[in-house]
Amino acid sequence: MREASFRGLSHLTPEGEARMVDVSAKAETAREAVARAVLCMQPATLQKIKAGQVKKGDVLGVARTAGILAAKRTPDLIPLCHPLRITGVDVSFNRDERASTLTIETRVRTVDKTGVEMEALTAAAVAALTVYDMVKAVEKGVTITEVGLLEKSGGKSGHWIRERASADGRRPASRARAR
Repeated sequence: MREASFRGLSHLTPEGEARMVDVSAKAETAREAVARAVLCMQPATLQKIKAGQVKKGDVLGVARTAGILAAKRTPDLIPLCHPLRITGVDVSFNRDERASTLTIETRVRTVDKTGVEMEALTAAAVAALTVYDMVKAVEKGVTITEVGLLEKSGGKSGHWIRERASADGRRPASRARAR
């Protein structure tokens, strides 16, 4: 009975024990993942970031570096992740003055046997945490929301894109798309 409850979960043995998936038989393919995190803050805090007036220094430059390092160190942080040969990491920022938000988007690429979704998510989360750390003296109420995968490509499962939110704010189910 216990075996049936774990069937289909690749990171668990039939007995329910955690394991690292063996990817040795998988083909190396180009893979890419895009993730994001959104920080909500007071307009004055966002303005200080934009103007470079945060006492700790260049918030976006430090957060970009932290995100890149986080992508590279993901297997050290997430126990069952494979070490990958990351070929590129981009971290970008979009300020929305009207909504008083800072959106971080990360894009991670590799040519390897497994995907870089966790690396992109870790990069976005750590970049967001770095922004918080650098502005907490200005505003302690900054929140980090919407950490999530936006897109992934490569491998057997192909290309996947998160659907946009509907008018009522609820997200429809995500789906795979063929390229």
